[in-house]
Parts: sequence; structure tokens; C-alpha cells
Amino acid sequence: MTMQIRTGDTYDPRVIALLDHHVAAARAQTAPGSDHALDLAGLRAADVAFWTGWDGEMLVATGALKALSVDHGEVKSMHTVQAARQRGFGGRMLRHIIAEARARGMTRLSLETGSWDYFKPAHVLYRAHGFVPCGPIEGYVEDPNSLFLTLDLSDG
Repeated sequence: MTMQIRTGDTYDPRVIALLDHHVAAARAQTAPGSDHALDLAGLRAADVAFWTGWDGEMLVATGALKALSVDHGEVKSMHTVQAARQRGFGGRMLRHIIAEARARGMTRLSLETGSWDYFKPAHVLYRAHGFVPCGPIEGYVEDPNSLFLTLDLSDG
């Protein structure tokens, strides 16, 4: 598996197309009012770092880190293109986000993802990297359509 991780260019038409697909697919699998994906403006915000993963010249993954506070970050916009799944790209992007959160001095990294079957592969990925269930994180409310997970970064 080869994947180069770059700072994401939210003006690149390939990135826009992948993000549009990601948001549309997730929204199609999420109950109304339970979608929390960042749009392009959200990914361009000052408190968000966004990355893309490339296999040669093929865009295969995206991921972002949103600062909730000085010591708490949120994983956002994790997506791997269907044709590139099961090749380790999602795990590599997640490990990059975890390393970036640690480098920024964060001691906790959390996320919200859907609770439906469509999101089960994401649940497996996050749990394999040490994320555990938690209650709603900043900006969210309890929702049966959401799964909240967190990772303690203070021990590593």
C-alpha cells in the first residue's frame, strides 16, 4: 500500500467531487437531522486541518481534524473511495490524524459517526485504533442515529 498524505486542497475539482460523493452517500444512509458532515466551507474553517490521501495521482482518501478545544480534537470527513477500500488507506489516514492531534498537544480525540449498518466498517476501523464509546461530544446531542467514540491520547 502506498499513499501520500497531503494538505487537502478544497478547491481541487477531484477533491470537491470526492467530498460531494462522501456527503451525498452518508446523507442517503442517515436519518434527517442526524447528518453532521462538514461541507466545503466547514473544511476551510480556521479550526480545521484537512488532508487528502493519494495513490500515485489517484485520490483515495480524505480526513480532517477539527479543534474543539486546546486539548480535544474531532475526527471529521474520513472517507476512502470504494475502489480503494480494504487496502489500509483509511487506517493510514486515521493514524495520521491521531499523530497530528498528539503533535498539537491534544489529549483526547473524538468523533461522531452514524449508528446504521452502512457505517459498520467505520466502527470497526475506529475501534481497531483504540476508540471507545462515549457520550455526545461538544456540539452534539444524544441521538440514536449517532455513535460517539473517543480516544485518550494522554498515554501515548
